[in-house]
Amino acid sequence: MSWLNLYGIIIITIIMIPNIIFGLKHKEHINYCTNKYINFLEQIGRYGSMFFIIFNIGILESGFRSNEVFAIWLIIVIILVLLYLICWVIYFKRVDKKFAMALAIIPSILFIVTGFMMRDYLLLISGILFSIGHIYVTTVNNNFIQ
Repeated sequence: MSWLNLYGIIIITIIMIPNIIFGLKHKEHINYCTNKYINFLEQIGRYGSMFFIIFNIGILESGFRSNEVFAIWLIIVIILVLLYLICWVIYFKRVDKKFAMALAIIPSILFIVTGFMMRDYLLLISGILFSIGHIYVTTVNNNFIQ
């Protein structure tokens, strides 16, 4: 099972649940970002990040330097995931630009920090691509939030 990252599976499962619920409740949700390159960049980054946080493919990855780095990473991830879930709870109650932006920034940080601390450079690159695309798309879409 060394090709599978159990922590990655847990992280992705937890952060996807509110996204799926939102998608089911808001089927009419429109992406107002018409820049096809940015939308493509966001999707490449999103699926790359989810893939590389779950699967250890053995290319451009070294793992944590020490148990201490792993412990620090785990604390950071727990805090980020909890913040993400709290933002979703608030966002479900009232759509708000600040929380929409937080919902774009928090997973971006999570992917980048994980890629950096695990020395998984494909995850790091995917996280950066996702961050650029997702934050841009969220900024554009925020212009249409009342």
